[in-house]
Amino acid sequence: MIDVSALARRDTFARGLGIELVEASLGRAVTRVTIEERHLNFNGVGHGGLTFTLADAAFGYACNSQGAVSGSIDAHMIYSMATRIGDVLTATAVEISRSSKASNYRIDIVRADGKLVAAMTGTALISGKPVVI
Repeated sequence: MIDVSALARRDTFARGLGIELVEASLGRAVTRVTIEERHLNFNGVGHGGLTFTLADAAFGYACNSQGAVSGSIDAHMIYSMATRIGDVLTATAVEISRSSKASNYRIDIVRADGKLVAAMTGTALISGKPVVI
């Protein structure tokens, strides 16, 4: 396994949104963010783009954790509940299958109380090139 925290430190987009890497292991990663005013949409609830980015960051860290450069070729998100200022969201990405060319992930996004906010599935193309740390 590579140093996934080094990847997270280079992820200026996610860091700029306040997203942090909580933990990572082979084929698995957990990210977290606290909803702030800057994360709200025009209806005053957490922006779906932030929820997607939180899940996508966990997905990216998980699929690159095994050391081969991998990138998303498909992602599907289902939103089940709105988020509010102060909500702490945690995304957990888990590898569900892997071949030499592609890997598939399930990413659940939950609030601190354990309620499911959204769920993502994603497929990553595995390049075969090593991740550079």
